[in-house]
Amino acid sequence: MAEFKEAPAGAGPLVQVNTWLQNRFPTAYDAYRVHMSEYYAPKNFNVWYFFGSLAMLVLVIQIVTGIFLVMHYKPDAALAFASVEYIMRDVPGGWLIRYMHSTGASAFFVVVYLHMFRGMIYGSYQKPRELVWIFGCAIFLCLMAEAFMGYLLPWGQMSYWGAQVIINLFGAIPFVGEDLSLLIRGDYVVGDATLNRFFSFHVIAVPLVLLGLVVAHLLALHDVGSNNPDGVDIKAVKDAHGRPLDGIPFHPYYTVHDLLGVAVFLIIFSFIVFFAPEGGGYFLEYNNFIPADPLKTPAHIAPVWYFTPYYSMLRALTDPMVNVLVALVAVAGVLAALRGGLSAVGKGLVLGGALVLVFLLKAFDAKFWGVVVMGAAVIIMFFLPWLDRSPVKSIRYRPGWNKILYGIFVVDMLVLGYLGIQPPSDGKTLLAQAGTLFYFGFFLLMPWWSRLGEFKRVPDRVSFQAH
Repeated sequence: MAEFKEAPAGAGPLVQVNTWLQNRFPTAYDAYRVHMSEYYAPKNFNVWYFFGSLAMLVLVIQIVTGIFLVMHYKPDAALAFASVEYIMRDVPGGWLIRYMHSTGASAFFVVVYLHMFRGMIYGSYQKPRELVWIFGCAIFLCLMAEAFMGYLLPWGQMSYWGAQVIINLFGAIPFVGEDLSLLIRGDYVVGDATLNRFFSFHVIAVPLVLLGLVVAHLLALHDVGSNNPDGVDIKAVKDAHGRPLDGIPFHPYYTVHDLLGVAVFLIIFSFIVFFAPEGGGYFLEYNNFIPADPLKTPAHIAPVWYFTPYYSMLRALTDPMVNVLVALVAVAGVLAALRGGLSAVGKGLVLGGALVLVFLLKAFDAKFWGVVVMGAAVIIMFFLPWLDRSPVKSIRYRPGWNKILYGIFVVDMLVLGYLGIQPPSDGKTLLAQAGTLFYFGFFLLMPWWSRLGEFKRVPDRVSFQAH
C-alpha cells in the first residue's frame, strides 16, 4: 500500500481536497499524468488535428441528447412517430434536443470523414500506428451501424422505406440471405419487431461497443504517440530528462488549443440547429415528417447523405458493369501470370485464381455484387497500412502529383455522394460506375503508384513556426 501524502501546512481547502483524493484514488491521477500532462504531442499540429477532439465532443452531445430523447420516445410502431411529434411540440426544450441529436448525427460524420482524410494525407496509418488506424476504421463501421439503426426510429416514410431497402439487400447473399433478412427484421416485414430490435441496438448494444473502441483507439494512440504533418518521430530526439524536444505536454497546451476548434464548431453547429436543422432536406428529409405508410412507396428512396457514396456504388453494379469487372479480372490475371519472377506453378495458381473469380462474378447476379462492393468500399480502408508502400508518410514530402490524386479522390467521393441522392438514370449510372472503378483503383493500385515519383527529403526534426 502506497504511503499517504500530507497536505502542506496552512494549505487551502482545494489543496486539502486534492491531497485527500490523490491518496484514495491514485489510479485516476496516474492516468491523468500518462494521458494528459505527461503525454507529449508534436508541437506542429495544424487545423487538421482539431477533428479528433471534435469527434469526442459530438459523441458526448449524441449520448447526452440521446438519453433525454429516450425518456419520452416510445419504441412501438403504433406510437413511435407520435412520440417524436410529442417531443418536438410538447416536451419543454424537446425540439432543441431532437434537432441537436439529428444535426449531431450529420456533424459526427463530417468530423469523422475529415479526421480520416487527415490520417490518409499525413500517413497516420503507417508503422507503428496500424492498430490505431484499424480501431479508427472499426469506429467508423460501428458509427455507420449506429446511424442506420437510429434512422429507423422516427418511423417516418424515409425511415421505414430506407430500412426496407437496406434490409432487403441482405437477401441477395446466396444461401443465407433470406434467413439473415428475416433475422434482422424479426418478422416477414419491417414492423414493430424491427423497430424494437433497432432501438435496443441503437441505445444499448452499439454505443457500448463504440465507447470500447474509442477507448482502445485512444490507448493505442498514446502508446505509440501521435503522428504529425511532417511524419517525423518526435521520440527520436529527447532532452536529458527523456522528454521529446519537438513535443509539448498535451495538457494544458492542446486542451486549450482545441478550444478554438470547439468554439468555431459550436458556432456552426448552433447556427444549423437554430436556423437550418433540416439542412435543406439532407440532414432531415422532408418525407420523414410523414408517418410511415407500408402501402405508399415514396417516388424516390435514398439514404441519408453520409451513406450516399456507398449507395451509389451499390447501384453502379449492373449486369454490364459485372461484365466489365470480369474483363478487368481476366486481364489482371494474364498480366500477373506473364510477369517475370513467377514459377510455372505460381503462374498456374494466378491464372486459376483469376478463372475462379471470373466464374464467381458470372455465377451470382449484379444485386449480390452490389452488396459486396458496398461492403468492400468500407472494409478496404482497414488494409490501408499495407496497401501504401510509400517510403515517406506525409503528403508534404511525396511527389506533387500525389496531391492531385488525393484531390481527385475527394471529388470522386463528393460526386458519388451526390449521385446517391439523385434518382437513377443511364447517364448517372455510368458516372457512378466510373467513380466506383476510380475508388477501388485508388486503393488496389496503391502498392504500385505510392512508390512512383521523386520523394522529398524528410527533415530530422519537425518544421514548426510559433504563432
